[in-house]
Amino acid sequence: MGMNEPVPGLAAGAVEGPWYHPTGNEVALFEQCHARGLAVMLKGPTGCGKTRFVEHMAWKLGRPLITVPCHDDLAASDLIGRFLIQHDGTVWQDGPLTRAVREGAICYLDEVVEARQDTVVVLHALTDHRRILPIDKTGEVLQAAPGFQLVISYNPGYQRMLKDLKPSTRQRFVAMDLDFPPPELEARIVQHESGVDQAAANGLVSLAERIRQLRDRGLAEVPSTRLLIAAGTLMASGIPLREACYAAIVSPLSDESSMVDALRDLVDATFV
Repeated sequence: MGMNEPVPGLAAGAVEGPWYHPTGNEVALFEQCHARGLAVMLKGPTGCGKTRFVEHMAWKLGRPLITVPCHDDLAASDLIGRFLIQHDGTVWQDGPLTRAVREGAICYLDEVVEARQDTVVVLHALTDHRRILPIDKTGEVLQAAPGFQLVISYNPGYQRMLKDLKPSTRQRFVAMDLDFPPPELEARIVQHESGVDQAAANGLVSLAERIRQLRDRGLAEVPSTRLLIAAGTLMASGIPLREACYAAIVSPLSDESSMVDALRDLVDATFV
């Protein structure tokens, strides 16, 4: 989903929204934050369902959703907007954040710490009682429309080793900790999303549980629920079980030969 692709909510006539199975009280907490104009920070490992959760909540609340994948080169102008040169002069084009502020949309900044720090600072005036967005290039000061909400996400386990949000930024958000679901629930999610039977879903989750124990033994990233769904999707389409696991789980996790061999052994031991 690109930064210029809003996801329609109920107001746009959606009948069935993105499927999400709660693991705690995150739905009620998000609803209360939205009703009171509080910004939300989602913390959790890669592939645990943060993006799907935001998509589901936008649908449930009937708000359009604008998603921005953050990266090292993301500048403030990429969020706010810029002047474009046309044949008859220059014209201002709103960025995704400005569009969300004007339209009362939910703006979701995915992996926000990947963005430059000077870019993150432009969010501050939107995350307190002012709820404004100053646009220096046009002289406008936008008041956030009703329904606007700022949501950010990041992976604290990964980012802590590289970079992190400043305390002055973190304390502007209500933080919600998301993690991989309990095994029984994760198996139901894998079964629902991929189409495999219950036994296969249970096996994939059991494999993930074993691999996740290697987090501090040379494995930088552990298998996400997203990877399990990918493996299940391959299996449901006719790819042999082990081949699906090798392609969708083992290979994405490591290139180091001894670790790959260990992961393959876990696959073979799980699906005997």
